[in-house]
Amino acid sequence: MNKMIDAALGIHPRALALGAQRMEVLAGNMANADTPGFKARDVDFRSVLGDAVKSSSQSTLRATHARHISGDTAGAGDAGMKYRIPNHPALDGNTVDAQMEQAAFGEAAVRYQASLDFLGGRIDGLRKALRGE
Repeated sequence: MNKMIDAALGIHPRALALGAQRMEVLAGNMANADTPGFKARDVDFRSVLGDAVKSSSQSTLRATHARHISGDTAGAGDAGMKYRIPNHPALDGNTVDAQMEQAAFGEAAVRYQASLDFLGGRIDGLRKALRGE
C-alpha cells in the first residue's frame, strides 16, 4: 500500500522536504549576514532531488556486512550542501550577499508553494477517486 501512495504522490513529498531544508539554510545565511567569517551555504536542489529519484527507482540496496553504508539518503544531513562562491566577500571573511540570499529564498518559496499545490491536487484527485466522483 505504501508503494501505491508513493507512486500516486510522485516526487512532490521529497521536493517539499528538500525545499524546506533549503529555505532553512538560506534563512540561516541571512541571519548570519553580519557574522565575521561566516561562509554562505546552499543546497544543490537539482542534484539532491535527482539522486533521490534515482535511488527510489532502483531496487533497495542490501548490506552484506554490518558496517556497510545504508542506501537510505533521506537522513543524509548535509548531503548536497555546498558553499557559495562570493561575488564580493567582505573584509571580515563573511561571504553572505544579502540581496542574493533574499532572491534565492524568494525563488525557493515559490518552488515550495508550487510543490504544495501539485501535492494538494494529487491528494484531491485521490480523494475523489476513493469517493467515486
